[in-house]
Amino acid sequence: MSILKPDLIVTSISSINLKAYWESGKRGIILDLDNTIIPWHIAELNNEAHLFLKEAVALKYKICLLTNAGYKRTETIAEKYAISYIAAALKPRKGAFLKALKKMNLQKEEVLVIGDQIFTDILGGNRVGCYTILVPPLSSREFIGTKFLRLLESFVK
Repeated sequence: MSILKPDLIVTSISSINLKAYWESGKRGIILDLDNTIIPWHIAELNNEAHLFLKEAVALKYKICLLTNAGYKRTETIAEKYAISYIAAALKPRKGAFLKALKKMNLQKEEVLVIGDQIFTDILGGNRVGCYTILVPPLSSREFIGTKFLRLLESFVK
């Protein structure tokens, strides 16, 4: 069951100390989209997520949005912040996470995986050996399949 356990659980994305992780050698962030930095089916980041991305970019983190969401919304966010992305990723498949590592040209030990779901973000990040951070979902409005996974998550936490 340790493969389902995040390395860190935070109360919000803004409580992640990006500077401290940078100083410890982290250079990349694999970042989920829906309910991690934007509510499901919304195209605009809230101020907290905007400030998080702005700080990460300022610190020179390489960032890859890795999401099971579609291309259009993902591309819109990625282009706004000039970051890479992989949409329709089929998380938690290892291949998607390995592709993100390759896009960033970083090793697994150098990368944070940040997401709101244990069975996609945390499981996938742990499977490839990255440092995983679980954030609370931004909204209770979700895809029906995600709602089912949330029920399963309640037995793991």
